[in-house]
Amino acid sequence: MEKMEKRLLFFSFLAIAVFVSPYFVFGEDAHMRVHDNLDSNIAWYKVLTRSGELFGPINAVIPQIINGLPRNAYGTEFSGIVWLHALFPSIYAYGLSQAITRVFAFIGMYLLLKKHVIKSPEWSWIRVGAALAFALTPFWPSGMLSTLGMPLALWAFLNIRAGERSWVNYLVLTLLPFYSSLVLGFFFFLSAMGVFWLVDVVRGKGWNWRFLLAIVYMTAIYVAIEYRLVHSLLFADEPTSRDEYFHARLSFWRAIRLTLKNYILGHNHVMTVHGLVILPVTFVALYMVWKKKLWKQEKMFLFLHALNFALSAWYAFWFYKGWVPLTERFDILDKFNFARYHFLRPMVIYMLFALSLKILWQQGQAWKKACFTAIAAQLIVLAIFNEEIFYRHKPSFKQFYAEEQFQEIKEYIGLPVYKYRVASIGIHPAIAQYNGFYTLDTYNNFYPLRYKHQFRKIIARELAKNKKLREYFDEWGGRCYIFVDELGKHYMFKKHSKKKITNLQLNTDVFRQMGGRYIFSALPITNAKSNQLALEKVFHSDESAWTIYLYKVTS
Repeated sequence: MEKMEKRLLFFSFLAIAVFVSPYFVFGEDAHMRVHDNLDSNIAWYKVLTRSGELFGPINAVIPQIINGLPRNAYGTEFSGIVWLHALFPSIYAYGLSQAITRVFAFIGMYLLLKKHVIKSPEWSWIRVGAALAFALTPFWPSGMLSTLGMPLALWAFLNIRAGERSWVNYLVLTLLPFYSSLVLGFFFFLSAMGVFWLVDVVRGKGWNWRFLLAIVYMTAIYVAIEYRLVHSLLFADEPTSRDEYFHARLSFWRAIRLTLKNYILGHNHVMTVHGLVILPVTFVALYMVWKKKLWKQEKMFLFLHALNFALSAWYAFWFYKGWVPLTERFDILDKFNFARYHFLRPMVIYMLFALSLKILWQQGQAWKKACFTAIAAQLIVLAIFNEEIFYRHKPSFKQFYAEEQFQEIKEYIGLPVYKYRVASIGIHPAIAQYNGFYTLDTYNNFYPLRYKHQFRKIIARELAKNKKLREYFDEWGGRCYIFVDELGKHYMFKKHSKKKITNLQLNTDVFRQMGGRYIFSALPITNAKSNQLALEKVFHSDESAWTIYLYKVTS
């Protein structure tokens, strides 16, 4: 049995290597997600490492973005993914991050299942299969181990809770914060661990100071690493765009519907891809527990079932309008996204998957075959979600950032990039940022509120035409874009698009006052003259996904 498990482990690491190979085999021709990835984070790392402000002080700014984006908006310099992008070309840094994350996700889930969940040697197929499936989930790339590292952390905490004094446990708690994020996962995990400790105390299991101190220790490391975030949240004087963030909008019945949607389909930032295979398997196992009255034997299974649904409900009802009185009184409820407790769900769902398979495995030979089939089916589904397959019809890395095309634009303008400012229409400003242009538009988690109000004057007439765009900008504003009523919330018009902008109404006087000189538009603007814009040149490129219409402000 041990020999077979070693073979399964070898196969799993090989499968992970194959899964991440497109980034290294295809290089910049590889495909990956655009949303909250190519349109933001990858460009952020490029801008940060090129800015000279990687270790900048708390009050440092990055002039390339919005005439001075606070350095703190790009997060800590002690993040592993930042250093990958500082040391390697972007595409290979991305591939290495994928590999690191998936390898440690597999190790963590495997160790957790083997030592604390399903220990019997006969269930090695289940342990390895569930761990591999967990490691291949389409996690949010810049989250790193923020969610996929939770099983490894839980394994270490459970070991410490049980009295184990191995240095490996503390090494895990020490290193994980350097390759994960507090706000993107571990704040919620650590607070859950605190509740876990408190429940132990209430149940009479003692104070277990070692367990509590381990929680405090890991929290302290995160606070030290994320000192920029802590300062921005608690000590910054200047209002930011987060001060106008408004989340409590849903009616009761829409919150119910969102609960069910999240429970079945999951969430874009923590995609578990569990609806097709895992969810039915867990329901069949639940039926077996009910039929055979296994309530006492399967307490963990039942708890995870309940927790899974509770996390979806918490996520949905965080947006319920009943929160408004509290959010008006405590602004931290708007500034900090407490809905993210549902980021615990990937770990919960795949632990539940493993326990469900164990229950079915015990029902006889036919059910054992069904378990193999379920594992194989889930791995096939996850393979389809490999970025190279799932995003094959989206621009590749090279097509998206179009470096040759934007270098041509830079040479045509013929001025040092810091001498003028640009903005984009129909494409993400991250493209111009990645290519070194100084942009008035941006996509960031927060930036000065005064800048948001100033920028709004440029697009005020467009926002007045479109309620959805107006609410999107005014009540969030993370995308500080040149919004156009005719385009809506669409920012990727590729070079074969036949669409034209016919009724643009921008305040180009304000644009010019802010330093704006050029607009990069993915579409022709037929009424450019009435906006004091003149078409300078159209840029085509075989290696680019875009046709760029270069407009210059004439006023």
